[in-house]
Amino acid sequence: MVTVEGISGFDVGTVSLTGELVKLQMKKRRAEDTPEVKKVLRRPTPEDLHRLNDNKAREKEALIKARALARNLGLEMKLTEVEIQADGRKATFFYTADDRVDFRELIKVYASEFRVKVEMRQIGARQEAGKVGGIGSCGRELCCATWLSDFKSVNTTAARYQNLSINQAKLSGQCGRLKCCLNYELDTYLDALKDFPEDADTIETAAGVASLQKRDIFKNLMWYSYESSNKQYPLTITRVKEIRQLNKQGVKPEELKAVEVVVTKPKETDLGFADVVGQISLRSLEKNSHKRKQKDREKQRQQQQQKQQGQPASKKGEQRGGGGGDQRNSHGGQKRRDQKPQQPPRQEQKQGPRPDNNRQESRAPKENKPRPPRHRSKK
Repeated sequence: MVTVEGISGFDVGTVSLTGELVKLQMKKRRAEDTPEVKKVLRRPTPEDLHRLNDNKAREKEALIKARALARNLGLEMKLTEVEIQADGRKATFFYTADDRVDFRELIKVYASEFRVKVEMRQIGARQEAGKVGGIGSCGRELCCATWLSDFKSVNTTAARYQNLSINQAKLSGQCGRLKCCLNYELDTYLDALKDFPEDADTIETAAGVASLQKRDIFKNLMWYSYESSNKQYPLTITRVKEIRQLNKQGVKPEELKAVEVVVTKPKETDLGFADVVGQISLRSLEKNSHKRKQKDREKQRQQQQQKQQGQPASKKGEQRGGGGGDQRNSHGGQKRRDQKPQQPPRQEQKQGPRPDNNRQESRAPKENKPRPPRHRSKK
């Protein structure tokens, strides 16, 4: 940041170039090193920066008031921007207008309202779009707002050379004029069109007169159609030259010998990686969750079935006596011994001696007592 000379005061700016690049830019802009060029005074002081920030904050309010005053006077002009000098002694009003505007009375009103020295500067529609800024149809920031400084005239002939449809809505930019980018590739198209014959707008055949519809510089083809039909026939450049040479001799060929144009889709190259964006859907996640739930339910059912198979066998063995009951109790005892071999089941300790054949045979010779009669429970 530096403080430089201004009109009846000072202004604050930023140094962007130094050294030999400055001379090159001056040559490009055709600026001469004369005494009229402003000089750098000093580095900005805190007071200079404070005044600069205050005056920059006033610009939006000044623009709104200036538009209202111009509307009251009935002037057909559009104010786009107001720039106030760092010291607040001068204000520049940028406007656009289709015709000449008599703003002598407006300057007096602005000077009394804002108490500054007023300068009116007219700009074009392209400069206005550059000051306002925006996003173009290509998805990028406007060229006039970023890097484009030299605005050249654009005509519809540039669109015709590039085989573009003359649609004013698509060819015009945000400024309402034709897009500046129409001139970017114009030279390339003009170089490619040199190989095409210029006097081949119409050719004569035995079927009638065929007129030129378009030129395809990428495939080097020229498309013709007859007046009686809308069908278009693509011809090579050499074939068009041959037919044109025959027409000059007074000969009309029987056929055009159109070329078959095969439209092929571009092959997808394997880049070595897979793009998985968008392949995972909520439905696939829901299916996985349903499968997990079904597996959990099947496991619970199997566990319940195993429990139900083990419980009724032990209950029947406790209630019944005899051989059948001995077998069931023995099986139940085997299962319990397999699960917990060290600790006997608690039910046997509470109920006393259970009808087990192995245990009774071991106790019989010691006690030598007759066995008590067994009573079967009736269901």
